[in-house]
Amino acid sequence: MAARQTQNYLRSLFEARGIAPRRSLGQNFLVDLNIHDAIVKTAEVAQGDVILEIGPGTGALTALMASRGATVIAVEIDRAMVQLATEAVADYPNARVIEADALKNKNTLNPEVLEAVRSAVATAHARSFKLVANLPYQVATPIISNLLVHPELCPSLMVVTIQREVADRLCAGPGSRAYGAVSVVASALAEVSIARALPPSVFWPRPKVDSAVVVVRPDAARRARIGDVAWFHSIVRRMFLHRRKAIRLVLQGMWSDRWTKREVDAWLEGRGLAGQLRPEALDAEEFADLAQALKAEPRLAASAPAESGAGALVEAEDAGALLEAEDDGD
Repeated sequence: MAARQTQNYLRSLFEARGIAPRRSLGQNFLVDLNIHDAIVKTAEVAQGDVILEIGPGTGALTALMASRGATVIAVEIDRAMVQLATEAVADYPNARVIEADALKNKNTLNPEVLEAVRSAVATAHARSFKLVANLPYQVATPIISNLLVHPELCPSLMVVTIQREVADRLCAGPGSRAYGAVSVVASALAEVSIARALPPSVFWPRPKVDSAVVVVRPDAARRARIGDVAWFHSIVRRMFLHRRKAIRLVLQGMWSDRWTKREVDAWLEGRGLAGQLRPEALDAEEFADLAQALKAEPRLAASAPAESGAGALVEAEDAGALLEAEDDGD
């Protein structure tokens, strides 16, 4: 049986190995064992599940899930933690620790990780695929959003420990400062709830921010309502690059060679939308309707909108930065 990894245990282990937590990798280890148990219970981890765990650290949660009979794919970027996690699950052939970055880049999951999950699902004849993890803060948003929109490997359930600010963004509604692309995508495709707030004291080392255990339940009916999820995701992300700019200007800029501002105004009016509305004012249903109408518009011929702005939204959001207001212009 794997050791129960309390704070004293980890301090002694790290001292013996001559290593220390790496702040650059967001290494804050969950040392309240009751919360480990609560996460596994909330995720209903059981035999027949394939679990993806990003950032297993020293393998405490990994071993606990493996002990329940689940097939666990744990992905860890830090070689020292890979060694510790591998030792923690040495008695569990149903657990595999992979040394890799879970992301190929900020907007793409690592193909090696996806292939490992694919293989595990096929081999285990899995009843369900889940994401269960104490996610490193800096990758939480892209991991959740990219899995949520994945056409093949969207988990049936995600139970993750993340920064409270990110949790609030996932649950935010239109008009709030926390509202962004990830809020829209999450609301459009899943039920999201905060299961438990976590103070810094349950981690070692203690982070400077609060955390939360979040439950994301993807919904097949909502996904069907969206239709082309990749198109929807692209539209939402690009519109939120200009979250406070009038949607008439955002849409005209996305297809500047296809229509004029006057034509955009008429098109929006025909759909009951005021051109001066900002993306941050639209809810998930309105975004779904807008994305479907844009895809069906002959002048656009479902062409990908032009990239604009200062970079990918998931990167900006994940860094904890909300995009600053832009002048509405004419």
